[in-house]
Amino acid sequence: MSDAAAPGRADTAHAPDKVVTACLVIIGNEILSGRTRDVNLQFLATELNKIGVRMMECRVVPDIEEVIVDTVNEVRRKFDYVFTTGGIGPTHDDITADAIARAFGVGISENAEAVDRLTRYYADPALFTAPRRRMARIPHGGSLVDNPVSVAPGFRMENVFTFAGVPMIVEGMFHSMKHLLVGGRPLLSRTIRCSQPEGFIAGPLGAVQQRHPETEIGSYPAFRQGKPSVSLIIRGTDPAKLQSAFDDLFKVLVELKGEPEEVPVS
Repeated sequence: MSDAAAPGRADTAHAPDKVVTACLVIIGNEILSGRTRDVNLQFLATELNKIGVRMMECRVVPDIEEVIVDTVNEVRRKFDYVFTTGGIGPTHDDITADAIARAFGVGISENAEAVDRLTRYYADPALFTAPRRRMARIPHGGSLVDNPVSVAPGFRMENVFTFAGVPMIVEGMFHSMKHLLVGGRPLLSRTIRCSQPEGFIAGPLGAVQQRHPETEIGSYPAFRQGKPSVSLIIRGTDPAKLQSAFDDLFKVLVELKGEPEEVPVS
């Protein structure tokens, strides 16, 4: 685990020249079956990039404790930050909290602060049922992540942040804890769209990439009004180098009669 992910440093340290990485572990049979469409990856990747944390990998795993444990233990050592979504609700198949506890080799029990929050939220004791009380179980040593939507908290274990799966709750939890994250330099991007097919520009495009190794150039073909079109996205952390690669690519596409145009960031 890198220094940026070390416990106790996330709210004080800054890493402006470091590439800070993250991984998302999406937990749930409903995602793998296709019944539920995940939208949390796009949200988290976008928001993390704003603060200089680059989403490098995403895993989708079933509600199987052994798989969750093995996956979390692998990625928490590989990336600066790990986020998990799903599996901390009140039902029998919500096993993520137990799996995280096992991954860290600690016990799990009701957290007094979590119980207090849920008791106040439900007010009527009859509504605070045993299944709902399960949501107050937190791995030992974990710190709570606030849930401004439905109160039942997520939690943090070192560099692993465990969220619910509901997108609105994920958004609320993330915004409640993002001040704890140490970001590096944000990944910037520029987009050029051209009218030549991808196969025609592939060779010159590769040459541009070689001339600008500190940027990433992605090619994304499509059809617009029945004609081939390619969106070329240039990414990098240095504005000057990003501009240089943009200018070089734009010039090459003009020479190829690709009718290039920059696509504004939406």
